[in-house]
Amino acid sequence: MQAANSNAEGADAGATSDFVTVFVGETMFGLAIDRVHDVFIPAGITPVPLSPPEIVGLLNLRGRVVTALCLRRRLGLPARTDDGRQMAIGLEQGGETFALIVDGVGEVLKLGAATHEPVPINLDARWRDLSLGVHRLDGRLLVILDVDALLAFGAPRRAAGAA
Repeated sequence: MQAANSNAEGADAGATSDFVTVFVGETMFGLAIDRVHDVFIPAGITPVPLSPPEIVGLLNLRGRVVTALCLRRRLGLPARTDDGRQMAIGLEQGGETFALIVDGVGEVLKLGAATHEPVPINLDARWRDLSLGVHRLDGRLLVILDVDALLAFGAPRRAAGAA
């Protein structure tokens, strides 16, 4: 996927951001690299009764109890139909560790402002409040996810322009 990273050369004059790419089905999402702590294969997930549907359960990550969150469910997508191996991204927020369960993990991309666009008006409404914008990359769309919004359960998200 060298072509997807080719826009970083043109962005040398401006600020760039690094994103870890993850996949849910064929859709590519980006997570700010400074929010990602681990990439691992989730195992031994214990379900939590009465938890929100996005919470898959709890797992042990190097001696720490971690809340496992399904990105598919969080985005309102149907369950997987295949039995392929899933991956997890370790995220931290407010001293808590979370495992974001995804279908696959891609590469780290360094992207500049030249490919960035605000959240499109026609982006799925379920995704709009969880997104910070998009990057158009050689025929693909990379949706940048807002980690804070992903991990905010039951709390209404403040409008981005309110600050």
